[in-house]
Amino acid sequence: MLLQLPDSTFVNKFIAKSKFYNRISLSAKLQSEFTNKIQKITWKYKLAEDTIGISKTENVTEIQIFEIELKQQVIPKNVLKTIDKSIPYQILYIFTYKDNIAYGITLKENNSVQNYYFSEWNQVIHFNFTGIDLEKVYQKLIKAFITNEAKSQNSFNDIIDVDNKIKKLANDILTLESKMKKEKQFNRKVELNKTLIVKQSQLASIKKNS
Repeated sequence: MLLQLPDSTFVNKFIAKSKFYNRISLSAKLQSEFTNKIQKITWKYKLAEDTIGISKTENVTEIQIFEIELKQQVIPKNVLKTIDKSIPYQILYIFTYKDNIAYGITLKENNSVQNYYFSEWNQVIHFNFTGIDLEKVYQKLIKAFITNEAKSQNSFNDIIDVDNKIKKLANDILTLESKMKKEKQFNRKVELNKTLIVKQSQLASIKKNS
């Protein structure tokens, strides 16, 4: 999978899974996930001052792009956390399974993972690799994954904050709807419905004001 990037950024270097074992002490379960879920990890691109000609910042000195060939069409999120602990840079992931492609990116601050964003399988995403510095490039990459009303916010932090609120409320609503279907007691069902209405109202308000 090739992206529209200068040849100077192209690395295309195979990374042995054992390199991650050696850097971090992994449980037997995590080592098993590496073995059973990942076929191959390739370091595809390196975005840095000396490869793409865009200035680094204190928060974003380099952006790495890894291609992960999977043994099954499931993104191994626990494995990604291990990779991110080992690599002190922001990472854009390309996942491949047979002829299928998906993308993911780490929201990382001070080498600490805050969140992950993923595309759907075979979803077309247009990445913009331009910016006044690498931090702005990185923010554009993350915004490419956000498709809800949060994108209308002005600042990057506001976009992330609103997106998190939307996702949490949407998950809360799904959970409450599931509980209501299973609940047998009428009084309890009424209470759940009250909470559900509040959450739905909060979600509608955020979307309206975004």
